[in-house]
Amino acid sequence: MTAETPFHIIAKPIGPICNLDCKYCFYLEKEKLYPDRSSKNDWIIDDAVLEAYIEAYIESQPVPAVNFTWQGGEPTLLGVERFEKILTLQRRYAHGRRIENSFQTNGVLLDDRWCEFFASNGFLVGLSIDGPRELHDRYRVDRGGAPSFDNVIRGLGFLKKHGVEFNTLTVVQRDNSQHPSEVYRFLKEIGSTFIQFIPIVERMATSDKENGLVLLSPDSEAESRVTEWSVESRQYGSFLCSVFDLWVRNDVGRTYVQMFDVALEAWVGAPSSLCVFSPTCGHALAMEHNGDLYSCDHYVYPRNRLGNVLEQSMTEMVESPQQRAFGDAKYNTLPAYCRNCDYLRACYGECPKHRFIRTPDGEPGLNYLCAAYKKFYAHADPYLTYMASELGRQRSPANVMSWARERDLAAGGSRAIGRNDPCPCGSHRKYKKCCGT
Repeated sequence: MTAETPFHIIAKPIGPICNLDCKYCFYLEKEKLYPDRSSKNDWIIDDAVLEAYIEAYIESQPVPAVNFTWQGGEPTLLGVERFEKILTLQRRYAHGRRIENSFQTNGVLLDDRWCEFFASNGFLVGLSIDGPRELHDRYRVDRGGAPSFDNVIRGLGFLKKHGVEFNTLTVVQRDNSQHPSEVYRFLKEIGSTFIQFIPIVERMATSDKENGLVLLSPDSEAESRVTEWSVESRQYGSFLCSVFDLWVRNDVGRTYVQMFDVALEAWVGAPSSLCVFSPTCGHALAMEHNGDLYSCDHYVYPRNRLGNVLEQSMTEMVESPQQRAFGDAKYNTLPAYCRNCDYLRACYGECPKHRFIRTPDGEPGLNYLCAAYKKFYAHADPYLTYMASELGRQRSPANVMSWARERDLAAGGSRAIGRNDPCPCGSHRKYKKCCGT
């Protein structure tokens, strides 16, 4: 049975099991939702679930290209052989569809065999890395508390050696948010041309735990506090503005920063390609190791379980009244403060997971990161407007780089920057050795 509209599922073939113990990870404690699992093998997706999922996911998609996303936990713990079996099943049920695979990893276990497999089969690999060593290792440690940076860089080396297409996912937390230029420069230096920034915001129960979990579900009204590692809203706004200033003057058309390109979509009037900035949601779901399907990766809680791929039609679960209500609530629950905002078209209240503070007039449901996005959109508006205008004239939006520099000179009323002058980005290096390259 084919669905009416395309949807996407993040599959977790080994559940929340991971070889790292990242202090900010919201998914590690999902083990408590399946208390009957006593060993690592209990979390490995079994053959029946795997085959049912692959067959149903391909069959239900109303598009010619079907993208599978494999995540965790840490999916490399399954071993290459398991993913070779996955490819065999995908070929069996493709029936003329084009199959694509994305794989999110912490990079620790990557080696020649893994990367030969990725390269040979066209996998897009997402590598989790939070910046230079001291920033990355602040929270991303192994089960013994040891830093993971060196192992991640080693894994990146294998990706490059075998020519695997990769992007980077950087969690923006309380610590690295204070160092935007260092983080951005580092990601470019290691060869990332597709950069995702994910703000981490979690609430911790101050009294009773919910479902045995310390971190609260997004719609919980229990007494809570924001965790110590959560990024502060205004600081996240400053982080985005600082990175944008570097990008818009030097890297447009060369480095893809997801947040900035998604913002440009809003400025040209196009639908957002990212669910958190769409008017409604519900088309990005998550499947656990046992086939349980949930409304969203951030809503893996009993109340958001839609069913199981061994027991119900995938299309019926995705298009169920429960899931439709979940998706529509993103817009329907927006407070008036958001509906009247100048940046509604770009934000739409962002992810409902973060809507736990009150508006200035006391209405509930305001996003914790509201101040961040307002700061960023106001700062980026002149440049996004110029880029949108260039696109409207069928010219390259990369023209904004020279326009931005001319704007800087006009505003400063000073001479052009010399090759040996200090770089205006604040790197403390000469212009010719930094942005002037």
